[in-house]
Amino acid sequence: MEPVGPSSIPTLISIGYGNLISASRVVSIVSPQSSPMRRLREQASKAGKLIDATEGRKTRSILITDSDHVVLSAINPETIAARLEPGGTAGSHV
Repeated sequence: MEPVGPSSIPTLISIGYGNLISASRVVSIVSPQSSPMRRLREQASKAGKLIDATEGRKTRSILITDSDHVVLSAINPETIAARLEPGGTAGSHV
């Protein structure tokens, strides 16, 4: 049996509007405005690996995970990056 404790619980960060993502799975946080990011979003959608966590709002950042999932967020990349930093507000609500 694996030990259960604070070190075995994944750190979840808020990506806005009650949506959370595992901090250890995030590889990159990018801005959605460039053409390559639009193509990445389209390819992920076709592959069934796009997760829209914007709650119908404007996409302000794209998170790429280690499993090649692409997650859309309505929160600015800088805000999400700050939440990833040690001591950041991981569970902060927006």
